[in-house]
Amino acid sequence: MRVGPESGRGPVEPRRASELPEHYNGVEILERNLEFRRDKVALLTADSELSFGEVCSEVNRVGNALIRSGVRPGDRVAILSLDTAEWAIAFFACLKVGAVAVGMNTLLTAGEQAYMLTDSGARILLVHAALLPVAREALDQVPAVEQVVVIGGEADADAEDGRTLGFESWIADESIELAAADTHRDDFGTLNYSSGTTGQPKGIFHAHRDYALTAQLWGVDVLGIRSTDRTFSVAKLFFTFGLGGNLIFPWYVGASVVLHPGSPRQAKDVLAVIDRFKPTILYNAPTGYASAIAIPDFAQTYDVTSLRLGVSAGEALPAPLWHAFHEITGIELIDGIGSTENFHIFVSNRPGDIRPGSSGRPVAGYECRIVDGDGNPVSQGEIGNLQLKGETAALFYLHDAERSRQTFLGEWLHTGDKYYEDDDGYLWHAGRTDDMLKVGGIWVSPVEVESTLIEHEAVLECAIVGVADDATLVKPKAYVVLNEGYVGDDVLADALVAHCAERMAGYKRPRWIEFVEELPKTATGKIQRYRLR
Repeated sequence: MRVGPESGRGPVEPRRASELPEHYNGVEILERNLEFRRDKVALLTADSELSFGEVCSEVNRVGNALIRSGVRPGDRVAILSLDTAEWAIAFFACLKVGAVAVGMNTLLTAGEQAYMLTDSGARILLVHAALLPVAREALDQVPAVEQVVVIGGEADADAEDGRTLGFESWIADESIELAAADTHRDDFGTLNYSSGTTGQPKGIFHAHRDYALTAQLWGVDVLGIRSTDRTFSVAKLFFTFGLGGNLIFPWYVGASVVLHPGSPRQAKDVLAVIDRFKPTILYNAPTGYASAIAIPDFAQTYDVTSLRLGVSAGEALPAPLWHAFHEITGIELIDGIGSTENFHIFVSNRPGDIRPGSSGRPVAGYECRIVDGDGNPVSQGEIGNLQLKGETAALFYLHDAERSRQTFLGEWLHTGDKYYEDDDGYLWHAGRTDDMLKVGGIWVSPVEVESTLIEHEAVLECAIVGVADDATLVKPKAYVVLNEGYVGDDVLADALVAHCAERMAGYKRPRWIEFVEELPKTATGKIQRYRLR
């Protein structure tokens, strides 16, 4: 039974994999809009707008080009591009022909690109012209890539290697008609690499079924996304946070997406995009929201009244930051925790049901447990290891059997996060397993200390790590980025330590304060505490 456009949903609303057809192709998420929304704007960029009908036609042209280039079901196609219409089109074209789309981080060095291209076994690379110089260095190390297609800048596509051509010429003569590959719902459609706060990125496969399931379980059932929404994400499409929130979920319900090819690392850039394109849902990291608040009168300088919700993920959202943003804008920030291993968010606050500072409650369709080092359940209120069970969890890490065995525990996924549960069933993040500090024999959560520091008016953002004192005992050290107008001196450092000592047990307070211009982060805004250590 099909549902009309007023519902904002498509013909399939699965909450279990078995509710999807056994032979299912994820391109259905896009093409379900053809019946009722063919002429509706699906995608907006600074240069153009495309309707759902136009996007579907372009997907078919790219899909035909992939087939002509020798791509077969299961083959890997790497996408190394800024957030453009071509990225979104290439992604769904890969799904439609049964290939595996490999979203590549645009900030990688040539060596890192070469690692990812080799590890994934990509046969074709679609690369944006702006990223081509670094990509060429990587390609010198990866002869297995058979064809390179350059998005934008046709003149830059000329190469002596004989395997490079421009995107427009590549698809110029292709038909806008294409039948979807007869993929099984369990066939892999994407290979994403975890941004990772430590170690080498891990390759994580997801199946066609995972996109529709997460769109329904979190996008619709929790966030309440609808066809009248317009989304914008600071996290780029090569991350599952951006891919789900700013492409798959909105198109699942027929909403529009805003793609910004730049890297809006500055809050002013993000606010300018919001001011221009008027999205209703914003995806950002806590750091992004904190940076916006640090701009005096930002809500008067930039029009943010189009926003009805903000989504926060990547790091725990401190309660003081939630309240400060809400007080200025009236906008609820929906914090939760997700992972590349699960494709998207599995514990979340809900609109109208928010406990600031917590990650919320488990999303229906997922089961969570908190256990000790031996896998035994901990008491309520006690910090332990968060584990997850759900149908969208990945099965293994590519080419990494040892870490796969440590993470994928039968039906359960070991998230690597420390959590505790309060009396009402809300889950509270205590830090990554590697970030926890043991001070005087007692576990200390860096998140708790950081949240306390952020309450001080001078602190924009901070990170807590463990440092050994003269007696080789571990104590908390704070790296602090200050708001404008404050000077990082001994007087302020003493004031921040005193601020913490007044609000928490003495052993938790930072023993040292170091003022820094910025904190090291991944491209999704996660603080890389291992680099501070």
